[in-house]
Order: sequence, then structure tokens, then C-alpha cells
Amino acid sequence: MSVSPSAAGHGPPGRPAGATPLRVIVWFHTPAEDPGAVERAYHRISAVLADTPGLVRSEFLRSRLDPQSVAVMSEWTSLEAFERWEEGPDHRASTAPLRPYQDHDHGPVFAVYEVAAAHQNAGKDSSASCSSPRG
Repeated sequence: MSVSPSAAGHGPPGRPAGATPLRVIVWFHTPAEDPGAVERAYHRISAVLADTPGLVRSEFLRSRLDPQSVAVMSEWTSLEAFERWEEGPDHRASTAPLRPYQDHDHGPVFAVYEVAAAHQNAGKDSSASCSSPRG
């Protein structure tokens, strides 16, 4: 088991030293009359956000228990990068196509999580690594 550079206070490539990775999850409900609407909006928005500083990637997630329940998980290099984008002039306009589908029955429609620890499974024949951004 090895500890990643971020655990020692040195960020991995593309991440500032000491930055704590962040995940943002937003929950949506797909309308029965147009089951592809949310995913189409996700792809349109992803294309617009492709060069957003600090945005590492995003994923469109579908519940195995309720196919109408979906979520978008975005990975950010840091809270600061996410807040810069969220407070910027383009945030609301760029994400507007998804807003009508937010799942208000879920409770809060979004959540922000800092990565407190992570394990990287390298496969059966390789060693796994563990990191903790806070050291």
C-alpha cells in the first residue's frame, strides 16, 4: 500500500499542492414522458463546461432501483475552484437546462463532499494505494 503525494501535502499532477479534492452531487428526476431529457441536457452542459478550470470530470448516474432517479456527480480539484465557477457569471446560465428536472423530493437537490480519504485499487496483481488529502 502506498500513500499518494496529496497525503504528504503535495498535490498530484493537475491539482495544486494541499488542495482537497471535491465531489458535487446533484439529484434529478427524469420525466416519464421524456426519459432521455435529463441525459441530453447533461451532455449539452458537459460540452459547455469542458474547459472549466478546476473541473476534473462529471458523471451521469442512474439509480438501479428507480430508473427515473438520476444524479450528476462532478469532481473538482478543490473547493476554491468549485466556488469560483459557482459564483461566476456563467454558472446559472450554463446549468439552466437541468434545473427543471431537479429532484426536490430528495431533500436538498445537491450536496458538496470533500474527499477525506481514498483507496485506488490497482488490480489483482498490483498493490493498492491509499490517500488522505488532509494528511
